[in-house]
Amino acid sequence: MSEKTIAVTVCYSGAARECQEVALQLPAGSALVDAIRQSRVLAAVPDANVDALLAAVWGRKQALDYPLRDGDRVELCRPLKVDPKMARRERFTRQGARSAGLFSKRRAGAKSGY
Repeated sequence: MSEKTIAVTVCYSGAARECQEVALQLPAGSALVDAIRQSRVLAAVPDANVDALLAAVWGRKQALDYPLRDGDRVELCRPLKVDPKMARRERFTRQGARSAGLFSKRRAGAKSGY
């Protein structure tokens, strides 16, 4: 082979506990958008949802013209439905202060905070 290639993995999760991973060999100097197009993971996604997706490399948001390197993991992230801070607050109020937190499980007869 006279042309160098890079190995890239494209991941997309359409729903909770569901993940598609596609391993690709791309020409060196390929951009993020090239990997997304070649992976064809967006074929099953409705057109209305494609615009809301964010592209990331190893969990960090990147522009579509970002140059990929060998071994990169491209992730297509769907928008959050609930703010994580708000979800934690609601979970805490549902569980109560006694059953949540660092010292919720104490040994019998132990001092407070141990």
